[in-house]
This record gives sequence, C-alpha cells and structure tokens, in this order.
Amino acid sequence: MQGRLSAWLVKHELVHRSLGFDYQGIETLQIKSEDWYSIAVISYVYGYNYLRSQCAYDVAPGGLLASVYHLTRIQYGVDQPEEVCIKVFAQRRNPRIPSVFWIWKSSDFQERESYDMLGIYYDNHPRLKRILMPESWIGWPLRKDYIAPNFYEIQDAH
Repeated sequence: MQGRLSAWLVKHELVHRSLGFDYQGIETLQIKSEDWYSIAVISYVYGYNYLRSQCAYDVAPGGLLASVYHLTRIQYGVDQPEEVCIKVFAQRRNPRIPSVFWIWKSSDFQERESYDMLGIYYDNHPRLKRILMPESWIGWPLRKDYIAPNFYEIQDAH
C-alpha cells in the first residue's frame, strides 16, 4: 500500500523507497541524499508547507547516519492534516545532506543540533555551527562509536 505522496512520486518517476506506515498511519519514505533537495521542493509545492520536526540518529556503530523529517500538509478547514515522514541516510565517513533551510525556515536550529550531536553536514545551511556543545568540542556525542573524554571537575572546597 502506498501513501498519497509516494504514489505521486511514483507517477512522476522520482526515486524513493517506501518504508511502510507507522502506528499512526503516517507513511515513511527513504530518499537518497542526492535526491533530497529536489524532492523537498516538490513536497513543499505539493502542499507539505510545515516542517513539524527534524531529528537525526546513528543507525548502527560504524553504519549509516539518518536525518528524519516530519512534514505536514496544513490546509484551511481540514481537521486531520496529512503527514509524511522522510528519512535521508548518509555515509558515516562524510555525512552530507542538502539543507532544507531555504524551504522550511524551522529547520534552522534542528539541523544545527543534528550537526552538533552527530556531525551531519547540511550543505547550504547559512549558520551551520555548534548549538549545544562548545565550539572547541571534539567529536560527535550521539554517535554510537563516540568515546567520551575523561574530565575531572574541580570542586570547591569549603
């Protein structure tokens, strides 16, 4: 079974892979990194005018990194908006995914957090820099192969 966006992408011969539906009936699609920006523009034109959330995760130690986008199609007078989840996978060695900042401005801090925690580079993002960790921090704390540095706090003696 295909969702509406997936059927539309098939009709227009756009490469993607359906990963099925989640427990709420929201379709999940897998998009190649190199196809993501054009499909994001098409999704926006198709009516997905709201980026509900963007997050990222480490699929497996030494494996792929994933950037996940939850898009919503908000229309006037519609009680139940249509939603879709899009997963974009990137190689661990040089994880690069096109930024969708210029389509959905709400991706700004979310893509920066994914960069800060997992080291995914979002091409063409206007302010891609650390947002949670200090600029001097080495490594990507949410990667499964991350080794935490040994820090010792200096405690005040009273």
